[in-house]
This record gives sequence, C-alpha cells and structure tokens, in this order.
Amino acid sequence: MLLFMIQSLAHASAEGGSFTIQAMWESSGFIARSVIVTLILMLFWTFVVSIERILAFNRARNESMRLQVEVVKPLQAGDLDKALAITNDEQYKSSYLAAILGAGIKEMAEQQSEQGLSNAMRAIDKAVHEETSKMRRGMTVLATVGSTAPFVGLFGTTFGVINAFNAMGEGTGLSDISAGIAEALITTGVGIGVAVVGVWMFNYFNMRADKVRDELVSSENDFLAWGTKQLQSNAAEK
Repeated sequence: MLLFMIQSLAHASAEGGSFTIQAMWESSGFIARSVIVTLILMLFWTFVVSIERILAFNRARNESMRLQVEVVKPLQAGDLDKALAITNDEQYKSSYLAAILGAGIKEMAEQQSEQGLSNAMRAIDKAVHEETSKMRRGMTVLATVGSTAPFVGLFGTTFGVINAFNAMGEGTGLSDISAGIAEALITTGVGIGVAVVGVWMFNYFNMRADKVRDELVSSENDFLAWGTKQLQSNAAEK
C-alpha cells in the first residue's frame, strides 16, 4: 500500500515534470527524508505487531477449542484432579480458556464448598482480566501509529512548503518550486497511508479481543453453573 501510494504520487508528479521516486527523494531535504524514514519504521512496527497478534490469537483460539473438548468429560465426572492436569498441560499454555479454568478448578479442588466456589469465581474473574490484557498486548503501538502518523507527515509537509516558498522568493524556476511542493505532498501522503493501516489493524484486533472477552465471560458463567451443580450433587450424596 505504501509503495503503491508513493508510485502514484510519482506518476502524478511526472505528468507535470520529470519527477520519479528517486528524483523526489534526491530533491527532498534532510527533514523530509527523516520524516519518510520515520513513517516507514512506524509502518514496519505496525506489520510486526499485526503478524505477532494474528499468530497469538489463532494459537490461543485453537488451543482453547482443543482444551474444551478434552476437559468436558473430567468435569462432568467430577474428576477435578484430571481436569486440573489437563488445563496445566504444556500443550495448552497459550490457551485463554486453560488460564481461567485452571484458576477456578484449583480453588474448587482445594475446597468443595460455597466458600470454595466463591474463591474460584474471584480467581476466574482475575484470570479473565489478565487474559484480556494479554490479548490487547501491542494495541498501544497500533493506536499510536494510527493517531500520530498524519501529524508526522504534516511535520515534513510544513518544511516542504517552506522550501517551495523559499524557491519562489529566490525567483528560481518552476522545477525547483515543484520539488518543494512534491516534498510536501509525499510526506503528507505517506503519513496518511501509514495511519490508515494502523487504524485498520487497531480496530481489527480490538474486535477480536472483544470476542475473546465475550467467550471468557460466557465460560465464567458456565463454570459457575457447573460449580453450583457440583455442590448440589455432593450435598445430595451426603
């Protein structure tokens, strides 16, 4: 996207002169070059965070789905030790479901009573907040890129316009004036392009984090229902 935008600007400039990407780069001042390099680095980190988040979300979801299948039977049978061993299995270390179930089952295994269930729900609630925070890791980078990239580009734009006015004041040719205008436009365009990518990624991962939180809250309610049923079953056996 960034390369396409730069090529488009170069093509538009070429229609009124002889500018290419290389020519615009060579005609740009130190500040404009610094701004473009900064924006490219911001875009790079956006892609790095996005790829890491995609892998993290997919890994956590896949492990949670496998865990859900494995842990149902031990929970239905009331075998808390086996259920706890499954949630602590290394193959589910990235699962958000393993984190909340492990916290709740551990408390219930220590004390199967109303107090134990209350402790389990507090532990699960804490685990939900922790897992939600993990899912939002890196979001600050995306938000920062999306909100500041246009202003970084405008910083370069300001100096490009200044260069254009300086060229006009010195009475130089149209090509020198166009160079300053091109310098201003390229930094603005790159800044907007980087910001668009950052905002898209931020909204996408924010949506996925909200879905994970909804799943965790639903699992928390299911655990409460299971724990209540488990206590009733124990009371009936006595």
